[in-house]
Amino acid sequence: MTPDDFRADVRDFVERSIADGIACPSFGAIMPPAMFERASRWQRHCHDRGFAGIDWPAEFGGRGLSARHAQVWSEECAASGVAPYMNFQGMVLAGGAIRTYGTDEQRARYLEATLRADIVWCQLFSEPDAGSDLAGLATRATRSGDGWVVTGRKVWSSTAQLAHHAILLARTDPDVSGRRGISFFLFDMRSPGVEVRPIRQMTGDSEFCEVFLDGAPLAADDLLGPLHGGWSVATSVLADERASVGAAGVALRRRLRELAADGSPRQHRGRSLAIQSTGAAIAHLVTRSGGDPVLGPLTKLAMTELDTLITAHAVDAAGAIGMLDGPGTEPFLYSPGMRVAGGTSEIQRNLIGERLLGLPREPQR
Repeated sequence: MTPDDFRADVRDFVERSIADGIACPSFGAIMPPAMFERASRWQRHCHDRGFAGIDWPAEFGGRGLSARHAQVWSEECAASGVAPYMNFQGMVLAGGAIRTYGTDEQRARYLEATLRADIVWCQLFSEPDAGSDLAGLATRATRSGDGWVVTGRKVWSSTAQLAHHAILLARTDPDVSGRRGISFFLFDMRSPGVEVRPIRQMTGDSEFCEVFLDGAPLAADDLLGPLHGGWSVATSVLADERASVGAAGVALRRRLRELAADGSPRQHRGRSLAIQSTGAAIAHLVTRSGGDPVLGPLTKLAMTELDTLITAHAVDAAGAIGMLDGPGTEPFLYSPGMRVAGGTSEIQRNLIGERLLGLPREPQR
């Protein structure tokens, strides 16, 4: 099936799903906890009809098509304002890592269950004292028989209160520091010794959590990739994350059309036009980058800054009452978090300086 033929099938499927009320509205990279049931139903609906894991192997529940076909799916979902999947951490991060580094047993155990939403994932990477400095993590996995026990504290774990499993980074060799001696695990969130505390945001929601690990067990087959070699696994995962976070060019252009038609008061129209012009340039950059990891930090930073401009414009145009309680209030309160999610804006600037401008690299641990 050619990508063009597939696009026609996708449009028909999405249109019918919207008409039937089964399609889940787009919510970006992080699923709001209140949408869990609806998003789960939508994920299962897509899987049962062959629209989940478009480029995943057929033996693991996917469609077995090309990356271009998967891109078509994402583009059509973005054009219609529909979520392409329910669980970014599962479909992009865990799924990508397992497909690349997993054993046959791990792929059989996790991949199709993830596509069906039988397993929902979260990410246990960041720590209170090692957020952007991920190599400084202190969570430890200590040998216990054939497996390990893990002790530590993780933070900013999206929807951890709903997750069945997590991708976990822990230090397995305490005698070395930095990127060495870290391993990558597939962790059961229902294990003993796990406490999840949701963090209330200024939006009133609790999409993020703090996770405490107190001697939680890990089996030998929970290790993904080489022992002490988890940094290379994590690097590939984070590259996927930074390339995927934020709206694609299609979604951005749809958002700009909505901005152009929002009927802003006259005194705000100049600002609206300036944002639209900037947004059009960024949309062109997103399309041109084509997922290039070198340009990924530039597009991530540009999209984050544009989102701040758009949400601030919306509440300003709505006036005082609209700012307190209007459709733009929650996006405005949410937007500062995107300067942290998927790699902080400071990290993106470092990467731009090193990869695009050729500035000296930061010292490596």
